[in-house]
Formats: sequence, C-alpha cells, structure tokens
Amino acid sequence: MAPDGQTKEAPIATRVLVIGHRGASALRPEHTLASYAKAIADGADFIEPDLVMTRDGVLVARHENEISGTTDVAQHPEFAARKTTRTIDGHAITGWFTEDFMLDELKMLRARERLPAFRSTAYDGQFQIPTLDEIIDFVASEAATSGRMIGIIPEIKHGTYFQQIGLPMEDRVLATLAAHAYTRTAPVEIQSFEVANLRYLRHKLGKTHPNIRLLQLIDEATAHPYDVAAAGGKLSYGDMITPAGLHEIASYADAIGPNIRAIIPLAADGTLGAPTPLVRDAHAAKLEVHAYTFRPENHYQARNFWQGNDPNTFNEAGSVAEIRAYLDAGIDAFFTDDPALGRRAIDGRQAL
Repeated sequence: MAPDGQTKEAPIATRVLVIGHRGASALRPEHTLASYAKAIADGADFIEPDLVMTRDGVLVARHENEISGTTDVAQHPEFAARKTTRTIDGHAITGWFTEDFMLDELKMLRARERLPAFRSTAYDGQFQIPTLDEIIDFVASEAATSGRMIGIIPEIKHGTYFQQIGLPMEDRVLATLAAHAYTRTAPVEIQSFEVANLRYLRHKLGKTHPNIRLLQLIDEATAHPYDVAAAGGKLSYGDMITPAGLHEIASYADAIGPNIRAIIPLAADGTLGAPTPLVRDAHAAKLEVHAYTFRPENHYQARNFWQGNDPNTFNEAGSVAEIRAYLDAGIDAFFTDDPALGRRAIDGRQAL
C-alpha cells in the first residue's frame, strides 16, 4: 500500500527493472565478476559497473577512483609511494588512485568488502578488478547461458576530473560498447551525475543506437553537478527536479536516477513520510524514474520496516516491504544491493 494512504502512481516503463547495484554488493565485494554473477543468478535485469580510468586509458569498474576502501592496495609495499592527495570534484581525498596505475598493476590487487561493519569479509582477497571489456564478455556469456537478455548500466564517474587530467571517458565508453557484439544490441543505459557529458553522448548517439539510453543521476537538492560548478554555473539538482528542469532533462536523457528519499522522504521519527511530486512530475516529462539504493540492513531502511533494534540486522522482509512502498509510488526501475530481494518484491507483489 502507498504510504499514508496516498494514491498509487503507475510506472511508465513497460516492466519495472531490478538493477544489481555494483552487482549483488550486499553479498559479494562490489564491482567484481563474482558480484555481477550473483546479481544475475538472483534475477537482476541489469548489472551496474561504475567506471574509472587507469593510467594507460583502460576503463575499470570501481565506485571511486580512490581504491583503498575496496582493494588491498595498502597492503602492497611496492605501491606505498603512490599514496597521495588529490582534489576530486572539489574535495581533497588522500589514498591511491586508479589513474596512477597501469592495468597490469591494478590486476595485482584484490577486492575487499567496502562495508565490513555490515557485511561479510569472507570473500576479501579473492577477486580482481575487472575491466569494462571483461564485464561485457562475462555478461554476454551469462546471457547466453541463462537464455535471457541482461542489461548493463555503466556510470561515468568524475567525468570532468578525468577530462581535466587527459583521460576522458565518454568516447572510450562508446568505443568499448561498439567493439562488442553483445552491447551493440543488448540494453545499455549510461548514467552520470554530470550534465555536459550526457548531452555530449546524446549528440554522439543520435538515433543510430536505439539500445543505448541515458540516465541523469540526481544528488542532494542543494548540490550542483560538478561540471556545472566547475564552469561557474548555478544550476542545482533542486532546479533540475522542478517541472521545468525535468522537461529540460528530457531533451537529452531518458530517465532520472534520484535517491529513494527524494521520492518518499523520511519523517522526523525515521519512518516513511508521504511521496513527493517527483515521480509524477518526471512521468509528465516522459522521463522514467530509476531510484537508488535499496539495501537489506536495518541501518539503511525506514524505521517502520526494521526488524529488532540492531542496525546491523540483515532484514530481508523489511527490504521487500520498503521496495514495494516505492513501487506503489510509481518507480520504473531501482538499484538494490540484493537483487534477489528486489526480484521478490516485484514478483511477489504481482502475485498478490
């Protein structure tokens, strides 16, 4: 049921899609082939590789170009001298950065769990950092084995930063997609928190790549897309989700990706409040709404879905119930760290 008795909104997508957020990142170290494999096995319609660049210009999957939180790089004495401080999107960050490594050096590292306080570290040290080429080949193989199409939803991370250091990603992403038979026809959705690169991609794609769609990610209302801020612009994400702003997004993108709390915010007591007009306004602009991110632990869920009082509790029923509240609000797709629960939320709801 929609929160507080609100009228349900219908999605405009033909079918609501489950997106494996960084794979099945609640169950395997994120952005590894093992994480993507688990997401696919658990019924994800799309898997998400966040993309950054190596020094030799190879696209690899990491949530951030700073990799100390998701790899064992700090345990490699041969790379100790590469620890440095960089300003990324206006923020000073200290650590190790993919753009300081050649691909063969990154392949020496092994992934580890980013959220060890909440999630198992049993798989730490087992998996390499995959390239986009490897991910596409893997997904193509999984699709052939399973007999179903599996989409890929890559995010271009820190596009302006990588352009500024001479490693622009946009054309490399398109070239990589074009180099594989699978991604010349399979569903692909390129996403970014920035604006100019999506506009550029829309111009480059034209009408000749009907399998590739574009997703404008939306951050906090008071924040600004970094490319806009770097150019001295004033456009905020809050401006972008007004009716006028959404119609402007529709001129270059097919969907928006807001945080789930921009769709149904939390009340003062941590429970779900009433839906905002965002989904309705986006649909009026002919934009789908692909919401992020549902997670299975109590800590990340609205308080009315908690199981007990321990924030670390892995709460499957709560996650399913929360997802269904957002389905009632009309979302067209959603990112989840546990695609099996996303699949259950949709399929079980349809059976009710």
